Amino acid sequence: MLEIKNLKASINNRQILKGLNLSIKPGELHAVMGPNGSGKSTLANVLSGKNGYEISGELNFEGKSLNKIPVEERAQKGIFLAFQYPLEIPGVNTNNFLKTSLNSIRKANGDKELDTLSFLKLVKEKSLELGIDEKILSRQLNVGFSGGEKKKNEILQMKILNPSFSILDETDSGLDIDALKIIANGVNSSRDKKKSFLVITHYQRLLDYIKPDFVHILSDGKIVKTGCSELAEELEKTGYKNFN
Repeated sequence: MLEIKNLKASINNRQILKGLNLSIKPGELHAVMGPNGSGKSTLANVLSGKNGYEISGELNFEGKSLNKIPVEERAQKGIFLAFQYPLEIPGVNTNNFLKTSLNSIRKANGDKELDTLSFLKLVKEKSLELGIDEKILSRQLNVGFSGGEKKKNEILQMKILNPSFSILDETDSGLDIDALKIIANGVNSSRDKKKSFLVITHYQRLLDYIKPDFVHILSDGKIVKTGCSELAEELEKTGYKNFN
């Protein structure tokens, strides 16, 4: 699914990722944890194709290099990023945004575009699965949404777009326990043998509800330790001081 070898990434002449290696197979869920400034969000940005980074090393998805593939094409190939701070876009209806995004992906993959009725049926189905009020989708994209609503909307987008590889960049930050459970339910109900996930988080609490196959500690731009879910529990007790 995803193979990263000796990945280095810099922005504004400052190197952030310093030779990162990571392999994620279909069906696996990996968690990346690390202190502030360790490179977690940079990893998410580089994987999604955000502009502004100078990168080197191997970055392969489903056997093909991502290094020169733009954001839009990565989304069409099945890569999805749930943002830590979802943007507000005044004047853009959330339903219209989702329908356009979904049909763009379907068209790129040779699938028939969904008509309005079929799309609204899909939205209703996924909203019910997550316990989200679908009325928020009639509003402007993230405008006036609470922090929890924005994060729920990101997970609803993930469910509707149905990507093969999802990246959650600290989606759990600032959430109350009810919102956290909705996020976890969205991920858990999407897991299967073909889909993979990279969950980036600072704290262990999300992993109480999402059980990762592997946990990686990211420090100073490199993965310094890999283990199972017990590693996250260890971090909760000791902090990151032993992994610098």
